[in-house]
This record gives sequence, structure tokens and C-alpha cells, in this order.
Amino acid sequence: MLGQEKLVAMLATSDPAAARAFFEDTLGLAFVADHPHALLFDAANARLMIQKMEAVTPRAGTTLGWRVGDLRGVMRGLIARGVVFERFDGMEQDELGVWSPAGPTTGVAWFKDPDGNLLSLSSGD
Repeated sequence: MLGQEKLVAMLATSDPAAARAFFEDTLGLAFVADHPHALLFDAANARLMIQKMEAVTPRAGTTLGWRVGDLRGVMRGLIARGVVFERFDGMEQDELGVWSPAGPTTGVAWFKDPDGNLLSLSSGD
């Protein structure tokens, strides 16, 4: 029923200016609107709504992720824009921070937004 409808993902921010700069300028999402209670962005077939909050406590685990065709190429582009990729104890990650449990043509890497929400990039099936 909802498979053909546009997905709306939600995050929260306590610093709307920093969030807007990060998602629009650093990640390249299309800015749509700045409402009193939320920032709106479009990315491919989804909308991202970033709710403005007094304080944000990031939840455990990944909150939002992108499946990309060229994982390491996208990572290099984001690193050039100041994104720092996370490293986790007990996970064998390559020099860029990619964890590839299913082999070198797949992988996942994580980074944080200005509010500490954990985001990911992945490739492969």
C-alpha cells in the first residue's frame, strides 16, 4: 500500500542553523523549507524532516542511512567536506572506516550529524 508513496524520515536538532548547513551544504540534500518547528529536505525519493527541539539525545544505533553506488568515492567526497567517519572497537574497518563483513564489494561506514545522530553509507546487497 505505501510502497509507491514518498517516505518521510525524521531526525531532531537543537541547532537548526548547524543542521541546515550540514544537510544542505555538506551532504548536498535539497533544502525545501524552514518551518517554525522543522527543517525540510528532499533526497531522491524521500523527504527528511528535522524537528527543532530544545535538546537532542541521540538514540543508540543508526538513525538514517544512504545506499550509494560508489561507497569509497562518496566517502572521499564527504571527507573533503569535513565529515569524520566513525571507528568501532571489535569491527574490522579499512583505512577509510568501511566495515565489509560480506566481502570487498559491499560495506558500511558511519558518521554523525551536528547533533550526534549516527548516519550511514552502505553499498552492496
